[in-house]
Amino acid sequence: MRGLVAACLATLARVASGPSVRWAGDTPCQRQCIFFANHASHLDFVVLWAVLPSPLRARTRPVAARDYWEASRLRRFFATRFFQAVLVDRAGNLGQLRTQLDQLVAALDAGDSLIIFPEGTRGAGREIGPFKGGLDYLSRQRPDVDLVPVYLDNLHRIMPKGEFLPVPQLSRVSFGQPLRLLPGESKAAFLARARAAVEELKSS
Repeated sequence: MRGLVAACLATLARVASGPSVRWAGDTPCQRQCIFFANHASHLDFVVLWAVLPSPLRARTRPVAARDYWEASRLRRFFATRFFQAVLVDRAGNLGQLRTQLDQLVAALDAGDSLIIFPEGTRGAGREIGPFKGGLDYLSRQRPDVDLVPVYLDNLHRIMPKGEFLPVPQLSRVSFGQPLRLLPGESKAAFLARARAAVEELKSS
C-alpha cells in the first residue's frame, strides 16, 4: 500500500513540476549516497525524491524542517508515512544540532540514502547561500558514502514562499558527479567545493 501511494505521489509531483532530469552519469547514484541541493521551495525535496528511479527512491529519505511538516497532521502523515522524511529542527543549541546530525548518521547506518539542503533554509531562488556544517559532519562520519550535488531550477516559482498549492510550470533537476572529502581538506574548503559543485550545475 505504501509503495503504491508513494508512486502516485511521485507521479503527481512530476506532473505539477514538469521536470526535465539530467544526470552526469547513467543514473544519479549507483550506491548509497547523500544528495545535496539548493533550497528555494517546500517542493524541493518532494520533486527531487519524485524524479529518482523507483528502486533508489524507495531507500532515500529526505531531511525536512520539522516546523513546516508538523504544522498539520496531514503534512506530518505524508512526510513520515510516505516520504519517510527525517524531520529536524532548524534552530537549537550545539548539543541539539549534534543529536540531529547523529540521527542522520543512524539513517545512513541503516542503509538509507539522504536528501539534504546544506543552506539550512530556503533562499529566493536566485543565489545559492553559504553551506552550513552538516554536510561536512556527515562526510567525515561516513566518508564511504558518495555525495551527489543537485541543482533544482524554477521550483521557487512553482510553489513560492507562503503559497499552499503549486502553480504548474516546467522545472529542471540536474545531478552532478559524486564527490567525497579529500584527505586533509578543511571544513571551509570542503563546503566551498561542495557549493561550487551545485553552482556549476546551475550554469551548465
